[in-house]
Amino acid sequence: MFIPADILNKPGKLNEIEWALIENHPEEGFKILKEIHFGPPVAEIVRQHHERIDGSGYPRGLKNEEIMLEARIIAAADVVEAISSHRPYRPALGLEMALEEIKSGVGTKYDEEVVKGCLELFSSGFLPD
Repeated sequence: MFIPADILNKPGKLNEIEWALIENHPEEGFKILKEIHFGPPVAEIVRQHHERIDGSGYPRGLKNEEIMLEARIIAAADVVEAISSHRPYRPALGLEMALEEIKSGVGTKYDEEVVKGCLELFSSGFLPD
């Protein structure tokens, strides 16, 4: 909603301004959702989904338990979906590469228990649509 389609579909590298818009999308999602009463804190989960365990994420640089469990789950799922799916700037890289990414980022980018659960899900035969 917030990021112009020409940036989302850009075939090459993003410039500094375009990347700043991308990095701002969790905050914009939070602003859109914060007034809707879902029960669970959906707006905050959206805001935190690009935070990383080591504090290197955005928009607030949260780390470890400062990041809600639900946001840590969405973070891993988002990466698996992004890597395994076609993008305008590259073809799909496949599920195997996506799972390798989250395995290699355990403890720095991604929560260990979340990654373990994700890997168990796929090893049990689950296949995304």
